[in-house]
Amino acid sequence: MDCLFCKIASKEIPSSVIYEDDVALAFLDLHPLAPGHALVIPKIHAENILDLPEELIGPFFQSVKKVTALIKEKLAPRGFTIGINQGRIGGQAIDHLHVHIIPRFEGDGGGSLHSVVKNPPKESLEEIQAKIAG
Repeated sequence: MDCLFCKIASKEIPSSVIYEDDVALAFLDLHPLAPGHALVIPKIHAENILDLPEELIGPFFQSVKKVTALIKEKLAPRGFTIGINQGRIGGQAIDHLHVHIIPRFEGDGGGSLHSVVKNPPKESLEEIQAKIAG
């Protein structure tokens, strides 16, 4: 497989690893948006959250929590923006699930997740709920 993140997980390609366990590897983003900006990836190949095997969802997100706690302890940010870009239209550049943990500091110029998309629905919430929940 020619997946960059699989190669990082298998240590074929070096990275700035900050955490590792049986399920996940966390390393500093090569193009950080803030000091400590890290990516957490599953060690197995999963293109996105829907492809990650059900039995790994819990352990993977426990790893995300541990990395967040580690960054908080060591760098003392005031908060975090944590997210997943899924699909090209969602900003996913590498087809391997990765969670961004972006430490937030006073005056960092960043916004909330609400600043990512400006496409309010034309239908009512009830109509959308009916489509999703049936």
